[in-house]
Amino acid sequence: MKILLATFWSIPHVGGVWPYMLHLKSKLEEYGHEVDLMGPDDKKRVMQVVNEGRTVNMDQLMEPVKQYLTPASCPLTYIHPLIEYMELKRYSFELGAAFLGIEKYDLIHTQDVISSECISRLKREGTAHVATLHGSVAHEVLKQVGDEFPHHPHSELARTYYRQLEHIGATCADLTVTANHWLKNILTGEFNVRDQQVRVMQYGYDISSFLQQAQGDPGIAAAPGKKVIFFAGRLVDLKGVQHLITALSELKNHRDDWVCWIAGTGEMEASLRAQAAGLGLMNDVLFLGERHDIPKIMAKADLYVQPSLIDNQPLSVVEAQISGVPVIVHHAGGLPEMVQHQVTGLIYSNSNTHELCGHLFSLIADDSYRNYMGENARAWAMEHWALDQGVQNLLQVYNEAAGRQGAGASYSKNLMQQTRASLEPAVWAPQEAVFNSVYSSLISLSDPPYPIAVHKGTWDLIRHAVPAGYTIPNPTLYNL
Repeated sequence: MKILLATFWSIPHVGGVWPYMLHLKSKLEEYGHEVDLMGPDDKKRVMQVVNEGRTVNMDQLMEPVKQYLTPASCPLTYIHPLIEYMELKRYSFELGAAFLGIEKYDLIHTQDVISSECISRLKREGTAHVATLHGSVAHEVLKQVGDEFPHHPHSELARTYYRQLEHIGATCADLTVTANHWLKNILTGEFNVRDQQVRVMQYGYDISSFLQQAQGDPGIAAAPGKKVIFFAGRLVDLKGVQHLITALSELKNHRDDWVCWIAGTGEMEASLRAQAAGLGLMNDVLFLGERHDIPKIMAKADLYVQPSLIDNQPLSVVEAQISGVPVIVHHAGGLPEMVQHQVTGLIYSNSNTHELCGHLFSLIADDSYRNYMGENARAWAMEHWALDQGVQNLLQVYNEAAGRQGAGASYSKNLMQQTRASLEPAVWAPQEAVFNSVYSSLISLSDPPYPIAVHKGTWDLIRHAVPAGYTIPNPTLYNL
């Protein structure tokens, strides 16, 4: 099969969904499939097929659209900052994907509800669609609405918008995959997703590659007699590192034979450094910044902590288990499904830093207890996270989704590809056209009173790529 792995999140990226996409691409190609990777760059201004080096500037594609999509003509788009952001970024994604082309793929595997919704608006009959959801966008944004816009008059409308986006993104694919029952229960219980839509399976991880990367010296070492507590991830509120630092302050009152390494960057880095300094921990907590050698650092760790307030299936926990490092996790999101309490790690509840401190103390104080859990974690991880098994499970989902496509789909796909091939040479020609008179059918808003000049070859290709009835704004999400 020709397969596209697509995401709304920025790629390439050190963490997040990107490593999963790379591992999956590599394994699928071993099975004989052709695989491309699509997503925006780190500033979400350029859409790219990463492995082919093909790109398009999404800001330029949106210039004529924004002449139509104004606060006056489309006030709901601009009624709340979080709605405005998502509306404009989604249309940027759709136009970028349309320009680069998705007609040739037998199956598109999206990695979040946003790209799932966008691709579902673009794809034609004959292309199967599977969505893997690595977390709940709505849950994270609903928290953001409360934290950042507590008094905004239209915050409830923003909540409604993101709940609707979650529902559409989780139901628009042929099948939806989650890594755990926590996320499936959220989708079926809160967002009206049918139970039959969702398949629960672990993703799989390239264990051999990780162990190879773990070889060598990371250039950092703890002082003799010090146990290493490790965390790696984004330094943002939802990762809960502030609670880890509070627990470490309490731990220092009882023992000082430890050091904590924190790898990652983010909006809370400055406040976390200030918190550590204020608690007298600057010699005990070391902020490593962004690191590209996490496997090597993990090999030096004695225990790993994932204090997230909400999380799905963080790869750092998987990597710790593969490394034989016992893990302490917060009872949040999908984390409890990754750890068997007192067997492969420890679980604490309700952001209870005193309980977390107790777990830290017990693992540092008792070498045999810590080693017992680490060995159990490694044995479980080597079987449970095996990439081959994860991909075999996923291929069954692919085949089920592909079986749902129409009988005449292949002819339609071939015709679409032939038309694209005939239009692509004009992309490099300097010919202009007036958007208002040629392409305005793509936008269900009144024409502005002035002509908008655009590149003809680019917009001929986009008009060809989008299906009949495609319009901006999206009437399904716009009708709140």
